[in-house]
Amino acid sequence: MTPPDLHEFFATSASVAGALVGLLFVAISVSGDRLVDHVDARTYRLRASGTLTAFTNALTVSLFAILPGTKVGWTTLIVAVIGLMFVAGSAISMVRAHALTWRYRRDVVFVVTLGAAFVFQLCYGLAIIAKPGDTDAVDTVATLVIVFFLVGIARTWELIGGPAYGLTHEIKGLAMRGAAGEEPGAASEPQAAED
Repeated sequence: MTPPDLHEFFATSASVAGALVGLLFVAISVSGDRLVDHVDARTYRLRASGTLTAFTNALTVSLFAILPGTKVGWTTLIVAVIGLMFVAGSAISMVRAHALTWRYRRDVVFVVTLGAAFVFQLCYGLAIIAKPGDTDAVDTVATLVIVFFLVGIARTWELIGGPAYGLTHEIKGLAMRGAAGEEPGAASEPQAAED
């Protein structure tokens, strides 16, 4: 059973998840040519599918959590199993495509992170089923919903080709500028997120 203090969180979360799923469809349709023409179309499809899986997971758990009764445990368990099936399929696809190299490290990390989140979700779904009044387990499921939002948002940013800023990127830029002998005041343009 969803604790009363989390009811509003899950209601808001369901609204946010619905909006993010809609925006994901818009982002994919706007940059849909990548799905066909992109050099790494399989990687792009993996990212898009993984993002949709993360958002629909958060949406499904949130919607069932606001329904009266003890549905959140079984829902959490079922979406975790579906998520783990996605992770297994993605891993097989990456092995078949020989994408377990340094070049695809971000995708490997994404799949492993998503897999770990689904394993936690599965465990807490089982805990809620075993003890329906365990509010701590439901609190953790709510935290996992937030994790799925953050993972999905980060991947959506990469899907649309948003610029990548970060410590590693900037240090690499400084090192390359120093090696090329550029003027100290010359600013470098941000790069699009790695494909």
